[in-house]
Amino acid sequence: MVNGIHVGCLYLPNGNPAPGPKFDYKMKWFQRFTKHAAKLVHSDTPVVLCGDYNVMPTEQDVYKPERWVEDALFRPETRAAFAGVTAQGWTDALRTLYPNETIYTFWDYFRNAFGRNAGLRIDHFLLNEKLAGRLKAGGVDTFVRGWEKTSDHAPVWIKIA
Repeated sequence: MVNGIHVGCLYLPNGNPAPGPKFDYKMKWFQRFTKHAAKLVHSDTPVVLCGDYNVMPTEQDVYKPERWVEDALFRPETRAAFAGVTAQGWTDALRTLYPNETIYTFWDYFRNAFGRNAGLRIDHFLLNEKLAGRLKAGGVDTFVRGWEKTSDHAPVWIKIA
């Protein structure tokens, strides 16, 4: 717990290649996570579930979506699993703050993806009902991602009142 907020830090399996055992594992993991999230969404305690979900929920969340249709991060099953979690009442913080903007949190190093802004939004903050109304700001620190020899991910942040 941080300042009265329960923080869940997540890393969901990548699931590639799909279909296959790794993808099956990803989907089983998502099923278990969905059940656990359902117990937390209506909690009287503020809860944020944040981390690398390895999911691009919509076409807006990926550069050139047509190139990703067979990837585990963008398959219909994975996107539906993420939508099932948010349908419980979770608020996707960055999409709520920037509903019409293209926001990426990950750029691989192949073919200068960062320089071309050919990214993915796979890192997410989900806020339960108790916390969602306190969301004030958020973003992606792309400056840090531009440093030499950094992670493929850029730091993602939110501000809660």
